[in-house]
Amino acid sequence: MFDKILIANRGEIALRINRACKEMGISTVAVHSTADADAMHVRLADESVCIGPPPAAQSYLNIPAIISACEITGAQAIHPGYGFLSENARFAEIIKEHGITFIGPEPEHIRLMGDKIAAKQAVQAVGIPTVPGSDGAVGSDEDALRTAEAIGYPVLIKATAGGGGRGMKVAQKPADLRLALTTARAEAKSAFGNDAVYMEKYLQQPRHIEVQVLADAAGHVVHLGERDCSLQRRHQKVWEEAGSPALNAEQRSEIGSVVTTALEKLGYLGAGTIEFLFEEGRFYFIEMNTRLQVEHPVSEAITGIDVVREQIRIASGAPLEITQKDITFAGHAIECRINAENPFTFQPSPGLITQFHTPGGLGVRFDSAIYSGYRIPPYYDSLAGKLIVHGKTRNECLMRLRRALDELVVGGIETTIPLFQHLVRENDILNGEYNIHWLEHYLAKKGS
Repeated sequence: MFDKILIANRGEIALRINRACKEMGISTVAVHSTADADAMHVRLADESVCIGPPPAAQSYLNIPAIISACEITGAQAIHPGYGFLSENARFAEIIKEHGITFIGPEPEHIRLMGDKIAAKQAVQAVGIPTVPGSDGAVGSDEDALRTAEAIGYPVLIKATAGGGGRGMKVAQKPADLRLALTTARAEAKSAFGNDAVYMEKYLQQPRHIEVQVLADAAGHVVHLGERDCSLQRRHQKVWEEAGSPALNAEQRSEIGSVVTTALEKLGYLGAGTIEFLFEEGRFYFIEMNTRLQVEHPVSEAITGIDVVREQIRIASGAPLEITQKDITFAGHAIECRINAENPFTFQPSPGLITQFHTPGGLGVRFDSAIYSGYRIPPYYDSLAGKLIVHGKTRNECLMRLRRALDELVVGGIETTIPLFQHLVRENDILNGEYNIHWLEHYLAKKGS
């Protein structure tokens, strides 16, 4: 096992990793920009190293500075959290060349799953169902028109190197396709330096279902059930549930088995998440995230398994201590992403936190690195915290969430708390009857 781990991230996830390390008796090193000198993860780590000025490109994405911090402090491994360098295959290779362990998958799997076309082809080969679409990147507009006719409209244009909804456009009919292609390619080039796009059938009212997995070096793979992440704005998740109110026991068992069998064949290592669209009883692969997910706490709540602890153990070479038969799913969990944003326009709201009170009680967890007197900097993602609640049933969970949201106080800035206070009282949400377009329609009505 490692004696010291460097946490190459910031905010709530850096603090979350720090907690897991402390409970395992592992010393921690926090890295930070000058803007994060007073951050909670810096305060609570055993050591800290400033790695650059506020812009992420000069600090949290500064690979030489992060490696230097490891060498200065003697850290044996790096946990990248999510975002930043967590899915950068070259980063994983570089630190390995320096004799440092990357707490994550092998670089080849990061690279494979980072290419949407290659990922789709790879999972098809191991039995995971995919959305009907182009065999690879679409070529000329004429080729795209022929492919769209074969698939059937509407179609979705997606960047091959995409993520976060960028480089993604819908064409409802042939007349829309040329503009959608031009726009998607331009966005993809700007965001990822790669303008290649591919095409898929656009599903009308799907759910977003994902399966959390853990895999060790001996080839053992387990899943921790599914999460429903269908409440999204601009392809960004805001509310996640485990398990999904849309699945029955047979569907849940089927997709878990498909995923674990596939990843055994791929020889995957570490934590990962396979994401699907689910419509009319069928699953369609979207992508695989080869990292820790923002929403991992809901899987922890229903299984009692510490995902970060397992990541660290696997990276150290230890085998999984559990088999699939050992994993039981208890109750229901929901996570709300509390962002420093206007609750309905989502305009960022960095600034000084003047009041801060977290909810408590049975089944309530708040993952955050903010505190009263902390100033949220304007340079990074607006996630301020995650409210996670767990109950014996979905109804108990929803009532607990309503109560916890009413207790939560974050003063001095705008947050998305009021949005969730509205959502938890909406009949469609209470009944679990929503899809990936529901929140966008809801917000449009609120704005009208």
